[in-house]
Amino acid sequence: VLNPSSMLLSGRPVDVPGSAIVCSVEGTRPILAEIQALVSKSSFAVPRRMTDGVDYNRVTLIMTVLEKRMGLNLGGFDAYVNVTGGIRLDENATDLAIACAIASSFKNIPLPSDMAFFGEIGLTGEVRTVTQASRRISEIAKMGFKRCMLPFDSLTAVEKCDGVQLIAVRSLDEVL
Repeated sequence: VLNPSSMLLSGRPVDVPGSAIVCSVEGTRPILAEIQALVSKSSFAVPRRMTDGVDYNRVTLIMTVLEKRMGLNLGGFDAYVNVTGGIRLDENATDLAIACAIASSFKNIPLPSDMAFFGEIGLTGEVRTVTQASRRISEIAKMGFKRCMLPFDSLTAVEKCDGVQLIAVRSLDEVL
């Protein structure tokens, strides 16, 4: 595949709650992928949680942080999180996109379609820096995205922004 990001983003819906674009690094190559979340009131005593393409335990942890630190009452809701295209993303840099997709679906508010995300989320709700910020931003620009939400501490590693507006955040409070 000559351009995996292009292939993974083809056919993605715009202005739909629960969809976030993440820039992940697989090996040495940055790849953009869509993370979709569907959060819906549960009809079960114990809500269902399912993931495909991301670690189940990581999603559970992110949901717990969103509930405890951000006040999103997710306890009575089913949650399904999927990476489109059948790929698996294992790095913690996907945390911010997962959290935004979940919050977007829960609040039924679409995320900006011209924005990509990357960053790790800590247990206190802080957005932590990740490696290869410049390479991620270059891929985001190459794919035509105009904005990128990233950890504040990653700004020091950014060499150029390629016309992408950088929105640096320190915590999920700033994100939501």
